[in-house]
Formats: sequence, structure tokens, C-alpha cells
Amino acid sequence: MDRNRAGKCTRIPRHIGVIPDGNRRWAVSRGMEKKDGYEFGIEPGFQLYELCRKLGVEELTLYGFTIDNTRRPAAQREAFSKACVEAVEELSRRDAQLLVVGDEKSVDFPKELVPLRVRQRLGQGGMKVNFLVNYGWEWDLGYPGGPASKDISRIDLLIRWGGRRRLSGFLPVQSVYADICVLDELWPDFEEDQFYRALRWYQDQDITLGG
Repeated sequence: MDRNRAGKCTRIPRHIGVIPDGNRRWAVSRGMEKKDGYEFGIEPGFQLYELCRKLGVEELTLYGFTIDNTRRPAAQREAFSKACVEAVEELSRRDAQLLVVGDEKSVDFPKELVPLRVRQRLGQGGMKVNFLVNYGWEWDLGYPGGPASKDISRIDLLIRWGGRRRLSGFLPVQSVYADICVLDELWPDFEEDQFYRALRWYQDQDITLGG
């Protein structure tokens, strides 16, 4: 970690959640079709993963797509599903404990990811990485013996790219005491300093967990 760039970050979140929003807006702003933006949202996820590893973050959760997202046009559904599969397959070649949480019984759940509905320890089995794929908060909370996301721990810092100030159903149980940092930059425009900025913001939060 570049301590000069990160500033005095003495409090490192144990678990970081990420809503990587703005892929479609990014594509449209560059004269592309909305579906094209998802492809450019893959590499930023790897960059963020490596930064979290260097920091010693124990767990990282990334929003892939939601059950509600599957109402979008077929071309977009195919694009974000393909992006999720490619991202998970690449991370499976790196040291991680991978878990995919989402409704695997739906036709919208990528079949390639079904084996990862149970956490897999890959490589040296380092940081826990969770992907929410075809995820819905109602499905999660209503899961038999649930919630379905019970293997995911409480989130300390939730970072949302793209400027929107809403949770969009992101892990309501685990986010109950999360500090939420909203960044205006669109996800495909990810740069390391954006992440460091969120960490510096987190240093100033009064974390009491209700106490």
C-alpha cells in the first residue's frame, strides 16, 4: 500500500462492500450502447481486489447484478451476466476464498457459477471475496434456513461508485451498521485514488455500532 497516497489510514475496514455503478452511463457518454459498459467494469474489480489484499482487508463483497436487473433488455442481461462470469473465473486463478450468492434456481443465474454457491478456498486461500449474482434482498431474507447470505459477515465500509445515494437492496442485514461512502465517478473510470479517498473518509466516521 502507498501510505502517502492513502493518508493516515490507521483504521482499516475488515469488510468492504462495493456497488460498482455507472457502467451504462459510462458507455452512453462515449457513444457506445449501454450493454458495452459492463465489459469495461471488469478490470477495475481486479484492481480493487489487489488494493484490498495489500491493505489487509479480510473480506470484499461486490455487487454483480440483481433479480430486478434482469428486467432489462436481453442484450444487457447477457452482457452483465457474461461480465460476472469472466470476473469470477479470473479471480478463481488468484488467491481468494470465493462465494457467489444469488438465486441459482433461476434461469438468469449463470450455470458456470453454481459450484461457487458454496465458498471455495482457492490458491493460498487468502481474502474472502463474495459476488452477489442474480441477488435479491427479499429472496435473501426469505431463503429457507436463511438468510441465504449468512456466510457473509457484517460490512464496515460500503462504497458506491456512480453518485447514486441508495443501497439498491445491497445485503440489508450485513449493511445495517455500514458507513456508506458515495463517489461520483463512474465505475469504469476507477482509479486507485478514489479508493484511497473513501478510506480517508472512513477514518473520520464515528463508529459506535449503536452504542
